[in-house]
Amino acid sequence: MENQTKEVKWLCDKCQEALVLEKVKVRYLEGNFEVELLKCPTCKMVFISDDLAMGKMLEVEKGLEDK
Repeated sequence: MENQTKEVKWLCDKCQEALVLEKVKVRYLEGNFEVELLKCPTCKMVFISDDLAMGKMLEVEKGLEDK
């Protein structure tokens, strides 16, 4: 049997458009970062998963606050 991975497409709740991976600017305190996140091509709303928010982003926030 073939190992198949099914790609799940996220939809914008407001626009019902498929989210696209795009570089977005993220700011926190005095830090500016450019990262690739899922974004609605119509309303420009960005999706940040719980895993990302409570993982890498939280780690970066704590690092910036400690400076």
